[in-house]
Amino acid sequence: MSGSIEVIVGCMFSGKSEELIRRLKRLSYTKKSIIVFKPVIDKRWNRRNELVSRSGTAFAAYPVLTPIEMREKGSAYDIVAIDEAHFFVQSFITVIEDLRDAGKQVLIAGLDLDFRREPFEHMARVLALADSVVKLDAVCVLCGCRATLTQRLINGQPAPRNAERIMVGDEEYQARCRACHVV
Repeated sequence: MSGSIEVIVGCMFSGKSEELIRRLKRLSYTKKSIIVFKPVIDKRWNRRNELVSRSGTAFAAYPVLTPIEMREKGSAYDIVAIDEAHFFVQSFITVIEDLRDAGKQVLIAGLDLDFRREPFEHMARVLALADSVVKLDAVCVLCGCRATLTQRLINGQPAPRNAERIMVGDEEYQARCRACHVV
């Protein structure tokens, strides 16, 4: 079996985790072994050992601190899934390439752009390496149009460009269209 890298990207609230779980549930009908990773800093919904979507669907997951843990644990499985991939560091690229080259089907979900409309560097590389890419969108909370961007808020106002790049949590973010997004 040849390996592959499949990527699901989009702004916050676009259904990336939901789509990843949907694919994993479908793949669970095969005789292939599956492991799911998520970053240890993702503690939403207080369900540490599960990948959970906003709609409440879930799939068992292992929280990891570094990409090296994914290589070590993932090597024993046929399918390796990774959620919130934008939280990982540049060494993530080598790990997913190694898993793919070892014949693994690697499924990745994460943000492609930060709140400044700038790509997460390693996610741009992941997209270039991918065998397939699905880009999801959401609904702009202000006008109802198609949203492809994530708005970071501080005290209810758009975050300044120099604000911290990543904060974990839903209350600081909104999905917005290009017209309503403020950098």
